[in-house]
Amino acid sequence: MKDLVRIFWVGCIMLMLLGVHPAQGQTYNLMPQPVQLVPGSGHLAIDGSFRVALEGYEEPRLEAAAARLMHRLAKQTGIPLSDGLETDPGKATLVLHCDHAGEQVQSIKEDESYQLEIGSRQARITAPTPVGVLRGIETFLQLVTLDAQGFGAPGVQIEDHPRFPWRGLVIDVARHWMPEDVLKRNLNAMATVKLNVLHLHLTDDQGFRVESKKYPKLQEMGSDGHYYTQAQIAELVAYARDRGIRIVPEIEMPGHSTSWYVGYPELSSGPGPFQIERHWGILDPALDPTRPEIYTFLDGLIGEIAALFPDEYLHVGGDEVNGKQWDRNPQIQAFKKAHALKNNADLQLYFEQQLLPIVQKHGKKMIGWDEIFRPDLPKDIVVHSWRGPESLAQTARLGYMSILSNGYYLDFVLPPADYYRVDPLGGAAQSLTPEQASRILGGEACMWSELVSPENIDSRIWPSTAAIAERFWSPQDVKDVGSMYRRLDVVSRELDWVGVTHLSSYPLMLTRLAGVHSPEVLETLADVVEPIKHYNRQGARAYTTFTPLNRLVDAARPESVKARLFSELVDQLGANRDAVRKQLLAWRDSREALLPLLQQSALLGEAQPLAEDLSVVAQAGLQALDYLDAGKAAPPSWVKDQLMVLDLAAKPRAEVMLMIVPPVRKLVEAAGKGSL
Repeated sequence: MKDLVRIFWVGCIMLMLLGVHPAQGQTYNLMPQPVQLVPGSGHLAIDGSFRVALEGYEEPRLEAAAARLMHRLAKQTGIPLSDGLETDPGKATLVLHCDHAGEQVQSIKEDESYQLEIGSRQARITAPTPVGVLRGIETFLQLVTLDAQGFGAPGVQIEDHPRFPWRGLVIDVARHWMPEDVLKRNLNAMATVKLNVLHLHLTDDQGFRVESKKYPKLQEMGSDGHYYTQAQIAELVAYARDRGIRIVPEIEMPGHSTSWYVGYPELSSGPGPFQIERHWGILDPALDPTRPEIYTFLDGLIGEIAALFPDEYLHVGGDEVNGKQWDRNPQIQAFKKAHALKNNADLQLYFEQQLLPIVQKHGKKMIGWDEIFRPDLPKDIVVHSWRGPESLAQTARLGYMSILSNGYYLDFVLPPADYYRVDPLGGAAQSLTPEQASRILGGEACMWSELVSPENIDSRIWPSTAAIAERFWSPQDVKDVGSMYRRLDVVSRELDWVGVTHLSSYPLMLTRLAGVHSPEVLETLADVVEPIKHYNRQGARAYTTFTPLNRLVDAARPESVKARLFSELVDQLGANRDAVRKQLLAWRDSREALLPLLQQSALLGEAQPLAEDLSVVAQAGLQALDYLDAGKAAPPSWVKDQLMVLDLAAKPRAEVMLMIVPPVRKLVEAAGKGSL
């Protein structure tokens, strides 16, 4: 064993001296990449004799994990496998060794480290805790591939542990309701990429989504009948714990709370009547922080929520209170004057100071968005930063723990590379001392649900969140975008096996759009467009909670893989000239098949100009290739005309963008110079 350890570390050092991260030294489709990986010898065959044994500490969670592993392997390989555990570790194909029990309630201190060794006869996962075993299982499953000899896993030795203890995903179930099965399939995918926190945004202006038995009108009148019962919450918490994931609830207050007042209007700072809000934005209604009975109500509600969710943290929101109701309320203005509160920020601080002991009374630590933070609060709160690196760094300098979500907003529908480049310890945080930097616990990707439904939410979360998960888990020097995309393409397909629908929903949505026509024709266009970014789409039309999300923009992926790959071909034009020309010809000639389809679908009529643009842009690219092939510069007048055409085609239509414009622009500009 000592020899194996020595070989492992010598190999790691050699790879680092060569400037190659150990996990990048060979082709392994692992995401996140492990801390250290050394290739071994041999190949572990996966066949009908595959068996799993537990060794050391055992508990039902490990037995369930072994059963899920066998089920996943059977699905991925199509090989019938026994569900039973092997009692003799010496006869097992994979041994799961756990040293001791983990925490009764998983926390940020849980040890998630593991070792994985794969040889030609047996593989072993060794971890201090059950959660570490769970992480090792996911790495093992990602290593299983098919080659000419059949299914198997390569010989490797891996030492691994997370970079950050808080690696989360926010799912907003308030603005658009997300049923329990949506959460479960995303919990499965989160476990696959080693995320460990599901942050449930349970309440907002558009809905109160958790059952309160003490204040039943919250969900009865504020949810349209869509909420999780307390029994369902208990089931979700257990489901997540089985996968090594904490669930942190968010009960948004004092703003973003219109749904509360439909049943309990007396809580509001302003007069009613109130109804569930159907639009988005920063709205006026807010709790009245000046009345003692508000805190009596919150004591009862938080007591219920705290009992449902065993995690040590309770998220209280706290963001985006516009203060308009407070400004219009004479009693609140008199209270501010009597208590020497200079502004609404002081009034909100007063609210947080009254709220904090209630949260603590029920055994929880408080977490909230940037707006809750003032240096008067105790150091065990966690500040959740949506404002960005400077705010995050300043919080850490003042001695407070924080997590980052700025840069990880999935509803911005950005390409995975954009999220991948954001680092919790980047930007202003780079100037922190090691002690200050240790207070940045990690980050959370955010899936706000204004413009998603249960049908397409997975396509906004995945595969981008796998890239974000690597940023949270892997060493900081793992940041090669090309490597990320190569592995992400594989991992994205593998996520289908755990139930998320980011790939499978796409052809179904295109089939709906195409009606009786072939969706394959529409795919030619849909594959090269992306939704407009950030919150520009919400300004494009008046969306409500009832607006159908069934248009081309709802089916389009956050990143056009086809356009990205085409751009890579253009960048290496010398070796790919024929492929570039062939693709441009196909796009130029697509108009003839696309226009009849777009004209005969009420959902696609708005996309007709896109078919015209696709053909015209491709024609510009073909002409540019002709000039480049001839070895002479294109006339300046032609270049000017084509750039004008491209500028027009770059403008959003039907709330999507044609993503082949940038690489064709490169060709046109290169033609003007005579070479790329």
